[in-house]
Amino acid sequence: MKKEYSSWLKERLPINLKKTSEFIAKALREPIPQHMKNWFFALGATPLILFVVQVVTGILLTFYYVPSPEAAYDSVRHITQEVSLGFWIRGMHRWGSNLMVITLFLHMVRVFITRGYRKPRELNWILGIILFLVTLTLCFTGYSLVYNQLSYWAATVGTNMIKEIPIIGMPVLEILRGGSDVTANTLTRFFNLHVIFMPLLITLLIVVHILMVRLHGVSKLEGHEAVEEAYPFYPEHFYHTLIIALFIVTVISALSVILPPGLGEVADPSVTPNHIKPEWYFFGVYSVLKFVPIKVGLFLFVSLIIVGTFWPFIDEMFRKKYPQLNIHYWFATIAIVLFLFFTIFEIVVA
Repeated sequence: MKKEYSSWLKERLPINLKKTSEFIAKALREPIPQHMKNWFFALGATPLILFVVQVVTGILLTFYYVPSPEAAYDSVRHITQEVSLGFWIRGMHRWGSNLMVITLFLHMVRVFITRGYRKPRELNWILGIILFLVTLTLCFTGYSLVYNQLSYWAATVGTNMIKEIPIIGMPVLEILRGGSDVTANTLTRFFNLHVIFMPLLITLLIVVHILMVRLHGVSKLEGHEAVEEAYPFYPEHFYHTLIIALFIVTVISALSVILPPGLGEVADPSVTPNHIKPEWYFFGVYSVLKFVPIKVGLFLFVSLIIVGTFWPFIDEMFRKKYPQLNIHYWFATIAIVLFLFFTIFEIVVA
């Protein structure tokens, strides 16, 4: 009977178990450079762990959230105050998004400083930049769904910048908002972007990113490619990652209880608040735009994104001409100092 069942199953699922087990065993034996035992170098899996947390908690939130101007705020209030553990799930989602931005940023800084983007990994660096920008977009559309005064007016001001883009600005703005103003169409479109399009795009980018890491292997430290020892992915690195995952879940769970998410005032399109601020990860951009015209600021930020995206090729040109000059250190230092300065300035002074 067992043999007949096995034959029936193999006929309908013609999977070569031997080849599958060999593939899994090979993946588990993948060599990991010795420097990856350092916690700072093991940040790569952290955003993935947080993204899984975001997906799980986000699905649970959609059970109660209603994406309409009339019901959005009340549904968030219902989740926070009346649904069993609703405040905790919402807090996990909120703090998870913040930590996902932080860990992605730290991972990119680590890759940049160690020149992990060097040949043949240039395309994976570009994928990482796109992944970071899509994550910021996911966060922006997410906090806009609360439909309180902050989220409504932050969405209004944030999308207003799009129309400053020459030629395509207004058409893109109207497509994003579903009209010239922030209305019910805007909320619906942001909801669809947040729960469908952006998560699918991030999933695709993560799959391609991991696939490229598997194809090229984990990059070794520059100058130690031939001498650095390696160890198998399983069990040490696997448990290393598992410890990080447990630590992250514990931290955001504690933050959700100690600092639960608030509600604020319900959105009122007829009343503009005295002070409108975006989430902290946009403070740097928000602060700079106070000192320069919007078009100049947008030009600077777009230029910075373009330079950062194609930095592996720019860096390679400089290295060929000035082999002793570590220009990537200077670029990273200036960018990080400016980001921290304007972010802290917006928190403390403004």
